[in-house]
Amino acid sequence: MKSRQCYPRGLGLAFAPDVSATSAPSPRPLIQALFLLVSPALDIQSVTKRYGSLQALGGVSLQVQPGEFFGLLGPNGAGKTTLISIICGLARATSGAVSIMGHDVVKDFRQARRALGVVPQELVFDPFFTVRETLRITSGYYGVKGNEAWIDEILANLDLTSKADANMRSLSGGMKRRVLVAQALVHRPPVIVLDEPTAGVDVELRQTLWKFVRRLNEQGHTIVLTTHYLEEAQELCGRIAMLRGGQVVALDRTSTLLNSVGGLSLKVLARQGSGESQRLVQPLRHASELESQLAALRTQGYAIEDVELVRTDLEDVFLKIMKQPESGAF
Repeated sequence: MKSRQCYPRGLGLAFAPDVSATSAPSPRPLIQALFLLVSPALDIQSVTKRYGSLQALGGVSLQVQPGEFFGLLGPNGAGKTTLISIICGLARATSGAVSIMGHDVVKDFRQARRALGVVPQELVFDPFFTVRETLRITSGYYGVKGNEAWIDEILANLDLTSKADANMRSLSGGMKRRVLVAQALVHRPPVIVLDEPTAGVDVELRQTLWKFVRRLNEQGHTIVLTTHYLEEAQELCGRIAMLRGGQVVALDRTSTLLNSVGGLSLKVLARQGSGESQRLVQPLRHASELESQLAALRTQGYAIEDVELVRTDLEDVFLKIMKQPESGAF
């Protein structure tokens, strides 16, 4: 019998060495485990992707370390979905390399995909099976047997227990998205990619999902999140990369990115002449600058309707970076 790939149990992962093949323990699983401990969970090196004359990715390089909660942000068309497609094997990079837990996604694709769970942006489901049957089939794809206890735990944590025997066709859009999350987690992958997981779901599910994902992250799972809800990324992610035009324009700790813009922002709802109301945002170095900024707006003919002084958030950072010239990367 051929031994299975070993992942270190200390990271809360799913696979253990199969020692039934030999009477004496082999050092190979230990060597593999030590190698994985010092390797990035996700390693992206100089990845490009072209569709004819269109360059979707222009040399993306970044690393995500084991146990990180990492954010991948960018406007529509920035290349996020293309990059995720390359990571999970749905597309092949024009050049460059991607590895997951030390496994190249092209040369060692079986182990790379076994180590990865992906929640896609689109709602994809098989209309002929119940929720529980769907999760059992997904488990079978990865060769995981005797998985009922973990399936029950996932169903409970995603509030799907009452829908376990319901046909997928009968579920609402939000419920279908919960099942997609469950499918990504059913084989206990060490790396989990969440592509817009809370799009179109209610507040209750959002809170339930993040509580569960936080727990997985605390157990050692690596989480890569793409979202347009920047408040989620700010709260959850320790580091963030921002893409624009297929290139990384910012990559740093979340706290560092927030401090790069300043501590306070003045948000004003104002109207100039007979025009429509506008929402204006101005960063402040200190609260003492508030009155001079308001006076400047009045001098320009603005009628101030509402004023809010807030601490800088990730949305402010995102907008500033996206408005910078192409060469102005952080």
